[in-house]
Amino acid sequence: MIEPVEDRHERGFNVNGRLMAARCWHDKHKKPLLALHGWLDNAASFDLLAPALDDYYVVALDFAGHGYSEHRPKGVRYHLIDHVDDVVAVVKQLGWTRFSIVGHSMGAGIAALFAAAMPEYIEKLIMIEGLGPYTGPADKAVEYLRTSLVEWQDFDDTPRVIPSFDTAVKARMNGLLPVGEQAAQLLCARGTKAVEGGFIWSSDKRLRLNSPTRFYEQQVCAYLAAITAPSLLIMAEKTLGFVNKEDYQRRVAAHPNLQLVKLAGGHHLHIDDNVEGVASTVKAFLAGVTTDD
Repeated sequence: MIEPVEDRHERGFNVNGRLMAARCWHDKHKKPLLALHGWLDNAASFDLLAPALDDYYVVALDFAGHGYSEHRPKGVRYHLIDHVDDVVAVVKQLGWTRFSIVGHSMGAGIAALFAAAMPEYIEKLIMIEGLGPYTGPADKAVEYLRTSLVEWQDFDDTPRVIPSFDTAVKARMNGLLPVGEQAAQLLCARGTKAVEGGFIWSSDKRLRLNSPTRFYEQQVCAYLAAITAPSLLIMAEKTLGFVNKEDYQRRVAAHPNLQLVKLAGGHHLHIDDNVEGVASTVKAFLAGVTTDD
């Protein structure tokens, strides 16, 4: 098992008056690699993978409302597309004009949108367990909006106090997207805050609310078709399967330069049950070595 290392530091960015935090590894003069985590995770999602990518300066961002980053202002929703704006702002502050990007799950979707819209920035794109954002059928649009509007009116942002860190770890292990104990400990170390009586989740409760709108499959395929950077998609053998088989095949076919690799493990294989496999696959891809599925 690859272990976390101390060759890392923290950085902060001012994005429209909000702090956006990042955990970084290796020398900042090395080739740049931006890392984007999944929904309700945080930058610690790369605590085991980033140390192995020692040819790169890895900057793992906490999305707004996650990890150490500040929440969006009161009364503001979390729209997926707004995370892309935040990525642009952070990249500008880093001074990067050309870099590679790795994203997991939701982060992979955001990475794909960025790569499609801003191709001049992207050297190589790596997506782990995610090929574009979630979608919904057009005939469900009114239902999505109504559900979101009703839910928003009844929303209570009072944090729930968790009695102990161990309780938080067990909850994360058995959450909607389960992980093993080590992965849960790493994610909870950055994803909880100590308060009187125990701990609270640092993630914004609004992140759990339903979205009032969704992308359509045709939009996602158009984004994927616009990506010009060489791209790697790592899927787990025990994948969650976010889209149906037909839509997934259409997404794969839409991307003009996509290498697909399937590895043993579950949805969080990059921090949980196949870190070494993901690390070797990513390093080979970044080095220009072709890997057959």
